[in-house]
Parts: sequence; structure tokens; C-alpha cells
Amino acid sequence: MPDNEVILAVDTVHATYNHAITALHGVSFEIRRGEILALLGANGAGKTTTLKAVSNLLPAERGQVNAGTIRYEGSDVSHRKPGDLVRAGLVPVLEGRHCFKSLTVEENLVAGGIGRSGRRAEISGDLERIYSYFPRLREKRRTLSGLTSGGEQQMTAIGRALMSRPRLLVLDEPSMGLAPLIVQDIFQTLRKLNRETGLSVLVAEQNSAVALRYADHATVLENGVSVLSGGAAELRQREDVRAFYLGQQPPPAAKPAHLHAVA
Repeated sequence: MPDNEVILAVDTVHATYNHAITALHGVSFEIRRGEILALLGANGAGKTTTLKAVSNLLPAERGQVNAGTIRYEGSDVSHRKPGDLVRAGLVPVLEGRHCFKSLTVEENLVAGGIGRSGRRAEISGDLERIYSYFPRLREKRRTLSGLTSGGEQQMTAIGRALMSRPRLLVLDEPSMGLAPLIVQDIFQTLRKLNRETGLSVLVAEQNSAVALRYADHATVLENGVSVLSGGAAELRQREDVRAFYLGQQPPPAAKPAHLHAVA
């Protein structure tokens, strides 16, 4: 029987590109409803591939899940089209601040509401909600997205995803290329959304310091494998973990044991 409190279960997933290049060979983690889970690891550890597998976007890039299972609300994501997953509440925000740059900020946001077939009144109400979380977007609502800053484009991409009324928001490297204050602002907003609405969040991040500050739990990937999983606060406090898995200055100690084994 599936755990009704688990919104996403990733179990021993293996994945390749072009049936030849191995990207994942044993990724496992769970997200419970209302949690923020950070997926950590160096560049090339498999974070982006994992998120694309979760959103069933790998086939579009000649990728394949070869073994293991990914279940969203008890349903195997491999049997559902990416658009159907979005309508079911699993909404990705891809790396790179993808916006329709020839559209205004508000037109980008409205596109998210149209994607779930929202009615005009619903879209209008959702817009006001997004502007309350991201006041800078209200100021830029009539500006072409391509003319806004990197931080504003990231807020627009997240806002457009929120217009789809997600139950699970999947974010890939939201801090990439942004100033620290903007990154903090974005993560504080995500935390506020999580606390006020119960939104579950899966976020892949190289910036482990900020991710661990706002997440409830974390899973560390190394060379396509889950090597460590535990409470974010516990991981944040362990110097050995920060050194060996999160790229910070190592203490004079041996490689740490896992907080708990990840199959």
C-alpha cells in the first residue's frame, strides 16, 4: 500500500541517454506532502537528469529510465505525458530561466493559467496572488520579459509555474547566475509559499548553503547515485558532510558514514 503522505517516490532509478550514456544508476528519495526537499550535488552529479525523469521529460532529449520507478501521488509518471503531469499538479521550472522573452511579464504569467485551462476570473485572482509573493513582477508587469533582469526572469518562470496551481513544484538550479540577495529573496518566497499553502517543493541546487537553510530534508547525489539523505538541519551542521559532499573546506577526518543508507 502506498503511503498517502508521500507525494513523490523515486525508487532506485537508472537512466541513460541514447541507450548508451549512463546518467543515473541508483537514485532514491521520497517527498512527503508539504515538504521542501533539496537535491544536492556537484555539476554532473545527475540532478538535472533526475528532475527531467521525475517530470517525464527525458524522452524529449533521447533519454530513458531503464530501471526503477518514479511515482507521483501513487501513479507511475512514465505512463503519463508531461502536459498531463502538469495538469495533475507536478509542475517543473527548468534550468535557465525559460521565459517567452517577446511577451510581457504578465503575458508570461497568464500563459501558465491558460496551460491548465483556467477561467478568466481564476487567472485574474491567481495573478494577484503571484504579485503578492513577487512584488517586483507587479512593477514589471508591462515590461517584455527579455528586457528584465535575470532575477526577474527567474521570478517570472516560477510565477508562471505557480499559475498552474502545482501541488509539487520541481525547480532546477533556481540560484544559477543570480546575486546572493536575489537568491535569498526567491528561497524565502518559496518557503513562505510552502508554509502558507502546503506546496511541496523539489529543488536541485549546487548552492548547498542556501538550499539547506530553507529545505526540510536533503538528498545528495554523487556520480548518478544517492549517497546521503537526511534532515537539512543535520546535514548543515556536519562539517565532514559539507567537506566531502558539498565542496567546502574539509576537516582532518575520514569520509563520513551515511546518515542512513540509500539503496
